[in-house]
Amino acid sequence: MSNPWVVLILAGIFEMVWAIGLKYTDGFSRLWPSVLTLVAMVISVLLLAQAMKTLPVGTAYAVWTGIGTLGTAILAVFLFGEPVTVLRLAGIGLILAGIVALKLA
Repeated sequence: MSNPWVVLILAGIFEMVWAIGLKYTDGFSRLWPSVLTLVAMVISVLLLAQAMKTLPVGTAYAVWTGIGTLGTAILAVFLFGEPVTVLRLAGIGLILAGIVALKLA
């Protein structure tokens, strides 16, 4: 893939996968969830490194963590029944705004 932004988005998606996967590993005591989580971690970091070949490090890292945080917070509501509050929604909105601002900068 040649578009660094697409690579970075994929890296962020894999970050969501491993962050959610951590919950299913039960402290890395369950084999297959642990294996899948570790594979997702490696893929995420490798894709981030690839994107950083052309994107500024500060922007790439912030967007990567922002995608991971945003996606993980949203998925946690659906997968684990975490509460949806006005403050949580405002925080998610601010993270999304930050990602967009960094993409446009």
